Amino acid sequence: MTLRTKVKEALSQGRPGSTILVKGWVRTIRNSKEVTFISLNDGSCLSGIQVVVEPELVNYREITGIGTGSALAVTGVLQESPAAGQALELKAGVIEVVGGADQDYPMQKKRHTFEYLRTIAHLRLRSNTFGAVFRVRSALAQEVHRFFAERGFLYVHTPIITSNDCEGAGELFRVTTLDMAHPPLENGAVDFSGDFFGRATGLTVSGQLEGELFAQAFSDIYTFGPTFRAENSNTARHAAEFWMIEPEMAFADLSDDADLAEAFLKRLCRFSLDNCQEDMSFFNAQIDKGLLERIEGVAEASFARMDYGEAIERLKKAPVSFQFPVEWGLDLQSEHERYLTEQVVGGPVFIMNYPKEIKAFYMRQNDDGKTVAAMDLLVPKVGEIIGGSQREERLELLERRMLETGIEPESLSWYLDTRRWGSTPHAGFGLGFERLIMYLTGMENIRDVIPFPRTPRHAEF
Repeated sequence: MTLRTKVKEALSQGRPGSTILVKGWVRTIRNSKEVTFISLNDGSCLSGIQVVVEPELVNYREITGIGTGSALAVTGVLQESPAAGQALELKAGVIEVVGGADQDYPMQKKRHTFEYLRTIAHLRLRSNTFGAVFRVRSALAQEVHRFFAERGFLYVHTPIITSNDCEGAGELFRVTTLDMAHPPLENGAVDFSGDFFGRATGLTVSGQLEGELFAQAFSDIYTFGPTFRAENSNTARHAAEFWMIEPEMAFADLSDDADLAEAFLKRLCRFSLDNCQEDMSFFNAQIDKGLLERIEGVAEASFARMDYGEAIERLKKAPVSFQFPVEWGLDLQSEHERYLTEQVVGGPVFIMNYPKEIKAFYMRQNDDGKTVAAMDLLVPKVGEIIGGSQREERLELLERRMLETGIEPESLSWYLDTRRWGSTPHAGFGLGFERLIMYLTGMENIRDVIPFPRTPRHAEF
């Protein structure tokens, strides 16, 4: 019995004259009078293997009538290919039609728009672009874990169902077993005391707060999992369900945080270039012509650091007009971020120490009384890609800040306990995994780098 060989292995390690079995789906089929050529792809790599089918094949007539998308098992002999662009091809000896496909198969040999492919997300995976996207996504996810494991970070599974809103934005999806047609009410508001958890709960927007608890016991930890935002946004950068990478370090300050973020992003850039070469070359040729050069530049760059105040002054002096106003105390918009990284610095830059009014309650207050120890990493073409901060470890200041932002300290008593007993300076950041993939592949819509996108009014599959 011949064992199955993946197409990637056949093309990279196969020897002419050897008999192998490959299984995959028909990308193209081309019939002529004397021979039929089939491009067979099994998802293991971008390239398909060319299968040469001659009339002597027992079921030749059946094979010439199969449709694009059909699943085949092909046993044959590898041979050197006379065609340009491929070193090896497979001369078929036996072909089994595992699963046929008729002419209604929607992935015929033509260019489809990404908008159309989103409507058939269950089949778009068989296209070149999405094959490349999800191979790179898989490889990067594994490299994320390797990066932190090598540095002794503990991997923590923080809860998906939570009773806290980390960002305080109120954009939670509710989790409930209450009868929505007749929910229990008290003083005109829904009474969650009879709900499954006995309180209002939702899907997490971040694992950070729980991650901080683990950092106060294990020093260096990270979480990498799904997060959710009930934000009614239809932009190319927002999804209701996405994955976040969130490290947290005890005994660390904002500078340590930036050091880790820089090492992390450079590692992932270098990894994608060195280990996903075929797919990255495809993106460079078909999606973003300057991709490889830009990613190489980040991988080798020394990241600059600039205070928010200096950034505002640079933007005010900029010889260009911005759509959004530039004033101290206002948050930076994408156009400002891109100008700073592309025009002012000419590479990646950390913007540090933001006004406390535009940042979350948990960020450490600086001695000036106006700013907090927050940082955003900006990169060319995208703008912000990582956001982080040193956390406020001083109990009194944290409680005061919570009250100022309308958060009842008692509701996060467990969080405050870490400031009561053995508090340490600590810091961390968040990196949206889909934003990272968009940056490394040149794909411009978040819906095209996540397997099944969840956006307003869309939750298919």
